[in-house]
Amino acid sequence: MKEAETSAAHAANRETVQRAEDAGYLSEVQVYEPHRVGLPPLAPYFRELWRRREFAAELSRAEMRSANTRTFFGQVWLVLNPLLLAFVYFILLFILSRRADGAAFFAHLTAGIFSYYFISGSISTGARSVVGGGSLIANMAFPRLLMPLSAVRTNFYRFLPPMAVYFVIHAATGQQWSWRQLLSLYFLACMIVFASGVSAFFAALQVYFRDTASFLPYFLRIWLYLSPILWFIEEVPHRLAPFLKFNPLFPILGGYTDLLVRGDVPPPWIWVAAPLWAIATAGLGFLYFMSRERDFAVRL
Repeated sequence: MKEAETSAAHAANRETVQRAEDAGYLSEVQVYEPHRVGLPPLAPYFRELWRRREFAAELSRAEMRSANTRTFFGQVWLVLNPLLLAFVYFILLFILSRRADGAAFFAHLTAGIFSYYFISGSISTGARSVVGGGSLIANMAFPRLLMPLSAVRTNFYRFLPPMAVYFVIHAATGQQWSWRQLLSLYFLACMIVFASGVSAFFAALQVYFRDTASFLPYFLRIWLYLSPILWFIEEVPHRLAPFLKFNPLFPILGGYTDLLVRGDVPPPWIWVAAPLWAIATAGLGFLYFMSRERDFAVRL
């Protein structure tokens, strides 16, 4: 009986090792040394990525527990922090510029700020995910791309309570309700894909340039000002107009807030540009991350 159990254990171990070897990122003996830049076999890699999806979910749940985002006051702070920021910008932009559309503008501002907090939070926590998970990388075999994707999942769940509050603001400010608001889910999907790509890119970049985390807050604040959050999509500042085609958040957030807040259907080019930016960013971010991940254990 013991011999049968031992044989079964050895067989299961051989199967696990063979599966990992097929994935292209593990051998029976792991040697950590500088690795030439290159992509692992993509098909086995993505199969393993899907098979380990529960691992990413557990990483995300552990992060939320450590940040107390599942407690009452943790949930309140998730809403209060971006809401206070929206109030600050509302006072500066509405009172000082003497806008006449206060209710609509505040609804637009809160929707934009909440959405941007999801993207910027995914980038910031994603950038720290690999450097902060050095012990996992040194002691476990798994596709490292799960780490920035876990950060995006965490920030998506943090994004849900503020959005519930947004709908209260939408009703309180007297904004219209329309079936067209459901189309905003299209741009929300683009937002998730885009955030995943940028998060993966900065996660790999942070391994090589440790000052990236210090630079990110300034970069993200400037990006906020250049995006259709503090202004409606049709109110493009004249100075920014030539640069809009280089800002992926213009079609993604512009289409999202226009549909969610006012129920306005964006022009066709917005519908095309948003997924193109999201897919291209995710593709480049993932490929850059995957080409470097076998070098992470040495760099950390």
